[in-house]
Amino acid sequence: MNPTLTVADEVRTLVPGFTHLAIEAHGLVNGPSDEAGSALLDDAARRLAERLGGRAPHEDPHIAAWREAYTAFGAKPSRTRNSAEALARRALADGGLPRINLLVDAYNAVSVAHLIPVGGEDADRIRGGMRLVRATGAEPFVTVAGGEEAVEHPEAGEVVWCDDEGVTCRRWNWRQGVRTRLTERSVNALFLLESLAPMTRAELEAAGTELAESLEKLSPGARITVKAPE
Repeated sequence: MNPTLTVADEVRTLVPGFTHLAIEAHGLVNGPSDEAGSALLDDAARRLAERLGGRAPHEDPHIAAWREAYTAFGAKPSRTRNSAEALARRALADGGLPRINLLVDAYNAVSVAHLIPVGGEDADRIRGGMRLVRATGAEPFVTVAGGEEAVEHPEAGEVVWCDDEGVTCRRWNWRQGVRTRLTERSVNALFLLESLAPMTRAELEAAGTELAESLEKLSPGARITVKAPE
């Protein structure tokens, strides 16, 4: 399955500099985090520290642009940080980056090293096409609360990714839902890298290429297609 990706005009009007790059991967082999995944994450944390040179993540121009985008749709970026900023803060903290599974570790490493939001979805769990829209507030979002699955709803006007069944990621790239997340049983995936000006198209493509190469090493023989930025 190759889900279509569309961005609503109302989102492009709200944040004109938005661009995304998709990677479709079939025949992946996932599993528990291992030494190779940890090495990717450790290297990403080192590259992040070099890039920031002592600055806080929100002082990076790309992260600052994401904070402005969050503010534009009514979110508080210091409280609900975009995924790249949240991961970067963890990478610089004493506890370091979490180890989730091989595929998640791979895309988290690229997110941290390039300071770009990256998400991964189980393509077999996506229903219909994926759309980036401003929510009505009625869409269901499956999450976990108190160790149990629960259904929430986004705020009206919130920017969300959704498919035909509901929201897959709230507040643009803040929190992924449990329904489509990558597990150790996932074999087909859609990875999404999201950028705003001042990140250039070449920088976005470089991040995509790095993720594709990591996936090829983790899953030799997998069919991996990098889509042109849109």
